[in-house]
Parts: sequence; C-alpha cells; structure tokens
Amino acid sequence: MNIERPELSIVIPVFNEEGNIDMLVSELIPVISQITHEYEVIFVDDGSKDKTFEKVKDLNTQNPLINGISFSKNFGHQTALLAGLKQSSGEVVISIDGDLQHPPEMIPELFQKYNEGFDIVNTKRIDPKGIGLFKKLSSRLFYKLINYLSDVPIEPAAADFRLMTRKAVDAYLAIPERDRFTRGLISWIGFRQAIIPYQANPRFSGKSKYSLTKMISFGLSGITSFSSRPLRISFYTGLMISFFGFLYALYAIIEYFQGRNVQGWTSILVTLLIIGGLTLINLGIIGEYIARIFHEVKRRPAYFIKEATDKKALKDYGEKEEDE
Repeated sequence: MNIERPELSIVIPVFNEEGNIDMLVSELIPVISQITHEYEVIFVDDGSKDKTFEKVKDLNTQNPLINGISFSKNFGHQTALLAGLKQSSGEVVISIDGDLQHPPEMIPELFQKYNEGFDIVNTKRIDPKGIGLFKKLSSRLFYKLINYLSDVPIEPAAADFRLMTRKAVDAYLAIPERDRFTRGLISWIGFRQAIIPYQANPRFSGKSKYSLTKMISFGLSGITSFSSRPLRISFYTGLMISFFGFLYALYAIIEYFQGRNVQGWTSILVTLLIIGGLTLINLGIIGEYIARIFHEVKRRPAYFIKEATDKKALKDYGEKEEDE
C-alpha cells in the first residue's frame, strides 16, 4: 500500500500510567516508523502522582522525538487532550490513550482512510470479553439519551482514538469553550469524517481512571454541551403539572362550596412529594446549565504546565495563553 508520509504527531494523555508507557512506546514507534520518520510523540501528564513523567523524560533522553508536558495538577482527560493538540505541529495528528486499550497496530488503517480523503477518522470501540454488564448497559443508555437530546449525532461507543488533519485540528482549537466534550465537538465541526471499529485490549497495567462519578459528570457535560432540550422538557413538565394542579384545585373549590369535604390526605401528600421532587429535578437541570455558563465566563486558563521536556513547549504555551 502506497502511504504518503506527512509530518505526524501522536498525542497521548496519561494519568498514573508509569506501568504502561514503556510497553506503549515499544509497540507504537515501530508502527509509526513504517509510515514516516518525521514524527513527534507528545505525552501530556495530567498531574500524575506516580513516576509517569519521569518515564517520559527517560524516553526523551533515548529518543528526542518523544516529548512531554506535565500539568500542575489533574485537569482532566479532555483538557489533557486539548493541550496535546495545541502542542502538536504535525500535518496529521493522532490521539491515543496511554493504557494500551487503543491498539497502535490500527494506525495504518487510520492512515488508509486519510489517504482516501477523510479529514477526521474516528474509531468505535468493540469491548473486550468480560466487560461488566453494568458498564455495557450504562454506555448504551448514555448514547441513546444524548442522541435523543442532542442536535449533534454522536456515534455510540466512540473513542478519543482518532486521526485528524491539521485543518481539522485548527478548527477544533478555534472553539473557545473551556468545558469540552470532545466527541461532540469533533462531530459538530464537520469536515469529511469516517469511522472504523477496533477491538479494545485489556489494560496492560493499572486501573481505569473513569469512576462512576466521573462517568456521570462526563455524561452531563455531553448533554449540556449540545442540547437545550432538557430545559424544554423541564418547562413542559412544569406546565403539565400546573395544569393538572389547577384542575384539582378547581375540583376542591367546587366540592367546598357544595358542602362536601375533600377526602384523601394520602393523595395530597403523594402529589406534593411528586411535585416537590420534579421541582428539585428541574432546578437541578437549570443549575447544570448555569454552572456551565459560570465556568465559561470566568475565563480561567484551561490548564497550567508545570514542566516540559522541551523548553520551547513552555514558551509556546505562554504565547498561546496570552493570545487567548
């Protein structure tokens, strides 16, 4: 297969992955060396507590094409991905996780789609055997819910393992949002996109960083980023309850003037509890949107870099933040 050899950037967000980095690089470099020798590998250490960044620095001394930046604290996977894309300079950029669940041997397939003229090549995860039933069901429910609520279609089981051309990366970086739901934004920016499935590997070392709390937060971010429909549902729910409440109040007044007492304290209590619960849920929905606005208007930097293997990265980071 005749593969063009553009300048290539590999962006790898990592958090407490010291046990995976050496194995990942040993599998990754031979694959990308078959495509081009003009490459860069950028690790983004998202405030790891272990020796992840020490491993990155050791790799940099062995191969100067491998670089890394380290955050001042944990800012989150989506922010680490943003930082890596900002640091990248390749005409083609591939993002891949550092836990070896994204197979490096899939990279030539991504390039094949790139050579066919696609600007963005996404991947769709096929879960390994033994994955929990709860995770499967919750994932399916999340994507059904977000695609029902959102105006932007998002592929179920989509991953942040993707190829992007430079113009697609620049378009993504031009979006000024701080709280980013990358999968939705990639779908929203358009361009010619393709998707290919991949078999997810078991983690080589360590544990998943996505707890149930983080998954719920991730889901709320995705829904509030791309849809105002929950607010409309909240409005129509309140309107419907108010209508039935008005009818019940009218019934109670008629019964009173006819000299009959309205029976049913239990039904009144249940009604109040239902209305109170729905009110709190609706306030929570509104609160999520207000919190998102609050985070955006503060205009705080998305992240701070504590250390970098390439001092130029720190200089460029400062220039980019000032420009924003």
